[in-house]
Amino acid sequence: MCSILGLYDPTPGADVTPLRPLALSLSARQRHRGPDWSGVYTSAHCLLVHERLAIVDPAGGAQPLRSGDGRLALAVNGEIYNHRELERALATPYAFQTGSDCEVINALYLEHGPAGVARLNGIYAFALFDAEQGRLVIARDPLGVCPLYWGHDGDGRLWLASEMKALARHCHDVSAFPPGHVWDSATGELQFFHTRDWREYDAVQGKSVSPEALRAGFEQAVHRQLMTDVPYGVLLSGGLDSSLVAACAARFARQRVEDDDRGEAWWPRLHSFAIGLDGSPDLAAAAIAAKAIGTVHHGFTYRFEEGLDALPDVIRHVESYDVTTVRASTPMYLLARRIKAMGVKMVLSGEGADEIFGGYLYFHKAPDPRAFHDECVCKLGALHQFDCQRANKSMMAWGVEARVPFLDLEFLDLAMGMDATHKMAGKGRIEKAVLREAFDGALPPEILWRQKEQFSDGVGYGWIDGLKAHAEAHVSDGMFAQAPLRFPINTPQTKEAYWYRELFEREFPGDACAHTVAGGKSIACSSPAAIAWDPAFAAAADPSGRAVAGVHDAAL
Repeated sequence: MCSILGLYDPTPGADVTPLRPLALSLSARQRHRGPDWSGVYTSAHCLLVHERLAIVDPAGGAQPLRSGDGRLALAVNGEIYNHRELERALATPYAFQTGSDCEVINALYLEHGPAGVARLNGIYAFALFDAEQGRLVIARDPLGVCPLYWGHDGDGRLWLASEMKALARHCHDVSAFPPGHVWDSATGELQFFHTRDWREYDAVQGKSVSPEALRAGFEQAVHRQLMTDVPYGVLLSGGLDSSLVAACAARFARQRVEDDDRGEAWWPRLHSFAIGLDGSPDLAAAAIAAKAIGTVHHGFTYRFEEGLDALPDVIRHVESYDVTTVRASTPMYLLARRIKAMGVKMVLSGEGADEIFGGYLYFHKAPDPRAFHDECVCKLGALHQFDCQRANKSMMAWGVEARVPFLDLEFLDLAMGMDATHKMAGKGRIEKAVLREAFDGALPPEILWRQKEQFSDGVGYGWIDGLKAHAEAHVSDGMFAQAPLRFPINTPQTKEAYWYRELFEREFPGDACAHTVAGGKSIACSSPAAIAWDPAFAAAADPSGRAVAGVHDAAL
């Protein structure tokens, strides 16, 4: 995973080469994402800058990636997990210049045009410039795991960057490039390419997936995402999702050790990482899971004051003022720094399972399978503004890549292809039971059947409680009363939200930046629409899982 920055001016006679120093200075604002190397491509109409975090082909995969004839220049932030299959399926031979998994994008473009992006299984955001046609193609993965922003400068030139901080003060109209879309300068059209039948409940009604198929599908997803040439690890909170990722990864890591006479080396031994306040539920559960799975485990503690001190940097890095995102990003940001110090450059994480299987506790109140399924689809569509943004940017703040096997596109099609009847919780049935049943025996019962604990809760209940108390002391009643005037876009509903918004505005001023963050009430990470599922939700709306009375064991 890396960062990209691009500039494009198709105007006849244009020459963007004098803007190279400016582009380099803007790209430097996101160099934490790619501390290993910087690369630049410059032509009269296009300029691409790449900051590299070397994961695959660390010695030879520097970017921008050029075709052998010099026609194409490609800057990518991401990983293409099915690149070998795509390379074998090419109808026309392509002269690969590197061992990078991303170079197959150039070959697909030559063979299929921009439509070739739909064949990719991976996480990515890229800009591809065709010098022969003066054509720029931009695309972002279907779920927005990799961030991407774009906008225009005062002269109308198009800019794009992996993080908003590179463009916020340079482009008046900066916005998030939409996930699952490809933009082609030849047509000027932005097209959605990730069409799936499962987006409509009627297409999956009555369908089921066997426990064996579900388990095999996820194991294959984890195996695909272990594609790396550098030391890797797993994030292990002790919850169901991260523990399943770790269990599958450990199995494949052991196989690599058995095939390698360096079995005692740091890598490929699997290391797991957890963080929390002293006495946190996650730290205790993670230790149990790690012992059972057999990882080399590292459980770190942080003090409330350390998290508080990091908040301004966290908001600057994650580029959000969403309450849940900030709460959860802070311990993740602190953990990423610890992981980086230990020499690990890539980790597997458990994001996405709650959106696919309805794992958040408010799903217990879903009125019927259709509403349940529709909420899952809605949550998946918004992931790029929440969990994907948190995991990617919190980790990449320290140059650590986070991969998310639950959002592997093949597994996503499998898991979303079943009727939500099989996923529903409530009436004595625990959330994500269908997933737990598929992995019966893979984890200790106290982990396999552990209740959903949102990360910002699991690090220690004192974390959220302390943030609320600090906000109450920091934001006066008079300040909060003026919130609608000061922040007319997504007006903060609590003093905690007001505080985060203040910190955000210092780094990202203006309406355009404010609009990049989703708004609306939420309970336990619900969409605003799901508030209607229970009359009590409206009064108790808080993104913490403990807000769901009668479901969470430690409800507020």
